[in-house]
Amino acid sequence: MRRKLEAERWFKQSLRDLKAAKDSLRCENFEWSCFQAHQAAEKAIKALLHGLGRGAWGRSVTELLGHLEHTYSVEQLLTKARELDRHYIPSRYPNVYESGYPGMYYDHETAERAIRCAEDIINWVRERLREIGVKT
Repeated sequence: MRRKLEAERWFKQSLRDLKAAKDSLRCENFEWSCFQAHQAAEKAIKALLHGLGRGAWGRSVTELLGHLEHTYSVEQLLTKARELDRHYIPSRYPNVYESGYPGMYYDHETAERAIRCAEDIINWVRERLREIGVKT
């Protein structure tokens, strides 16, 4: 029972992070939208790992999906995961770039693509959570 409650907590927060990504997109904070999309996908996958009674540690969406490879087919999500992982640090830190700051390097199209990737991962996780009896 505890693992299901923990899964629900993580999944609910992933949905809030996805909402924040969409809010940031509307406000043209594209770098934050990309980071929040990453966070949404990360937390969704951690929700599933908790639901399965496994530990969930790390920030890489790609690596977190790797922890599920023995249970589920995740191949179709890896390109989306890699897309999101590219935003974890560069969306927040100016010293990643030769000059300027993250906001100069992000645009509407990039943020929309990140949100779509997160939505696809979240929808996939939602289906798996329902299969194991976790409310979504």
